[in-house]
Amino acid sequence: MKVVERYIMRRALAVFLAALIWTLAIVWTTQVLARIDLVTDSGQSALTFFEVAALIIPSIVPIVVPFALVVAVAQTLSAMNSDSELAVLSAAGASRWTIVRPIMLLALAASVFSFAVDNGVDPYARQKNRELVASSRADLLSLIIQEGTFRKIDDGLFLQIGERLPDNRLGGIFVADSREEGVNLIYYAKSGAIIESGDERVLMMNDGVIHRKTLAGDLSVIRFTSYAFDLSAFMSASSEVLLLPKDRTTQYLLNPSPNDKMFQKRPNKYLAEVHQRFSEWSYSLVFALIALAVAGDARSHREARIHPLITSIAIALFVRWLGFFAAGKADNIPQYAYMVYGVPIVASAVATWFIVSNRTMELPVAWADWMTNFAGRFGDGWSALKLRFARRGASGQGAG
Repeated sequence: MKVVERYIMRRALAVFLAALIWTLAIVWTTQVLARIDLVTDSGQSALTFFEVAALIIPSIVPIVVPFALVVAVAQTLSAMNSDSELAVLSAAGASRWTIVRPIMLLALAASVFSFAVDNGVDPYARQKNRELVASSRADLLSLIIQEGTFRKIDDGLFLQIGERLPDNRLGGIFVADSREEGVNLIYYAKSGAIIESGDERVLMMNDGVIHRKTLAGDLSVIRFTSYAFDLSAFMSASSEVLLLPKDRTTQYLLNPSPNDKMFQKRPNKYLAEVHQRFSEWSYSLVFALIALAVAGDARSHREARIHPLITSIAIALFVRWLGFFAAGKADNIPQYAYMVYGVPIVASAVATWFIVSNRTMELPVAWADWMTNFAGRFGDGWSALKLRFARRGASGQGAG
């Protein structure tokens, strides 16, 4: 590899790693916040929460890596063009492949990394994640007998224990049940106990009332001496680990068990997941080609055009959206599997044509003019606003 090629790869690699870390951190944070209820609702420790949060990372790596790469390539080449380095290389007789070669090597390494994570690490991380979530919700008995706290047992089902009495009895039991559509049930009981018999667990409530309210406003009150509230169905469901096609290994997806209930109901979903895993790795190469087609040539600073980074990200987002659209449709319509592979192939072919023909892939100049005019009007308006506030401040000080 030539000195110039090593220089380009070194610069692109530094920007790629920085963009990857920050993008991963942002996406990971949004995913973690959606799972904060694992601690608040299930009473788990912070260690379990962080373990679940760490297992999320492999699932977002294949999505984030291509975008970090397109940012790195577009930003690196744009900076080299601003420093006139691309113009010097062109004047020295260096071919465009001097720039293409190190970028494509970096993209190939990113693609291999994405493929390994998507097909090797992510399925096992997803399975472990589901096992942790299931186990954290399975210990219902120790969870609900914590006195003085509301606990969410299921969607629309909440329970509170006022106090723990001698002989494993419970006092001040409150249950709110709105799982049935159009009906709200509220249970009050002075005392009760958890009765276990094998795999069955029943909350036996004594001396209480049931308030039943419908959407029409009808309210009925039923007093009972004893009432059994079954918890075993929920406990068995919460402790069961349900594996979706995304959680399965690639080897299993290629040869699923005939007894798999999920496979029996939705066989196309397994095949669609295979197609997505075998095509998702290619987006690093596709996005690198797009960035090269947009920012890989020497351009004059006087030319009116949208910044190459914006253009590259806009085209990459559109291509990736097409990929997600095709993968989502392939779950129900197997013919969309051709589109899953066709989107990266066509996008690569178009970007390669721009590179080989020494053309520049860019958004229409009219868009650049509109954005420039919009930025100019926004800047003028902001300057006028700051001047108005400055005058008000000066007049206020003079009045004082």
